Amino acid sequence: MKKLVLLAVCMLASAMMYAGGYRVSLQGHKSLAMGHTGVALIDSSELVFFNPAGLVFLEDKLNVSGGAFGVFSDVVYQNETTGAFAQTDSPTGTPFYLYGSYQVTDWMAVGLGVYTPYGSSVAYEDDWAGSHLVNNIELAAIFIQPTVSFKISDVLSVGGGPIYVTGNVNFNRNLSRTLTDLEGNRSEVTIDATGVTNWGWTAGVMVRPSENLTIGANYRSEIILNADEADATFENIPNSPLTPFVDTKASASLPLPAEMTVGVSYKFCKKWTAAFDYNRAFWDVYESLDIDFENPNLTDSFNARNYKNASTVRFGLEYKATKMFTLRAGYYFDESPVQGGFFAPETPRNDSNGYTGGLTVNLSDRFQIDASFLYLHFKEVDASYDAYFENGVAAPFSGKYKSSAFVPGLGVTYKM
Repeated sequence: MKKLVLLAVCMLASAMMYAGGYRVSLQGHKSLAMGHTGVALIDSSELVFFNPAGLVFLEDKLNVSGGAFGVFSDVVYQNETTGAFAQTDSPTGTPFYLYGSYQVTDWMAVGLGVYTPYGSSVAYEDDWAGSHLVNNIELAAIFIQPTVSFKISDVLSVGGGPIYVTGNVNFNRNLSRTLTDLEGNRSEVTIDATGVTNWGWTAGVMVRPSENLTIGANYRSEIILNADEADATFENIPNSPLTPFVDTKASASLPLPAEMTVGVSYKFCKKWTAAFDYNRAFWDVYESLDIDFENPNLTDSFNARNYKNASTVRFGLEYKATKMFTLRAGYYFDESPVQGGFFAPETPRNDSNGYTGGLTVNLSDRFQIDASFLYLHFKEVDASYDAYFENGVAAPFSGKYKSSAFVPGLGVTYKM
């Protein structure tokens, strides 16, 4: 039963599934509307995230972009053999971003970004069939990224900077499939961690062989989140020496994988721009989830994940319809890093197709309103999690999962 809490720090990872694993790809309205492309697009301070090397190519002295999204998601689970059924009741997530860039000289620009690439929530019905694995998860992780961009020549620039991460997480699950107190209430544990922090970095390069063609590449480092003082709270525990669960502290580590993105954009027919990005996330760093309990009476736990590296391909189009309106559309295919036998319901995601669109309304030479939407459809999967053991006996959990998400959003851009 000690293993039950091993997923506790998975809370650190378990944002709802809008990209491979527990990554949330909502970092800018202009870019999202074009299929979340951006590593080779020069259009706003969203470059702070997508490729800081491009900031020095922005025409504006000052460019500030901010926005938020409403995340409406749904997961349906069913085991056709047992008849078990569950549907998530996930509160609306609100990822946000705020970027700013400033042209210091004609060869140097600086920028700052605050954004949420990991953060949402998943909540199943109480005592559902998989409650011994997860009941609900809430995660909020904020990235703060100062950057600098240098123009090496008229066609080449580089940029990058450090990334500071701070996050909070809450996770709840039942202790086992059957354990209750004398009143029949299911025994459960809640793990709560606040102020989880660490540092990483990002670096990019951009090449512009002509006014119409741009090539970009960006690398984001792996960041390890260490929860050293998480609170483990137990409820509805039967009074027995066989169940020595008492509130304690716990520690665990979770990797946010390194990512490499390369891409190209091309302007044609004066008003049209096409973009393509290829992203590779190095998920193989996430081999297992180990939890160390401060209470020596509780056995430390191990939970295999065995993620594999995964790719995302992205396509986008932009059309400058009029001086006032710019229209965008895009598509991306996101490969799941989850391997067979390790499909856990706290991140119930599979290969997915993302369909995007949006527009910018130019209210003046300085103010823009940006809007975007994403419809994410996941391939239905009949999968299992085979790494759960109860009293030393394997207890696989399997079933079919159907998942989808709709994400509208609004933002503003100011430039001068």
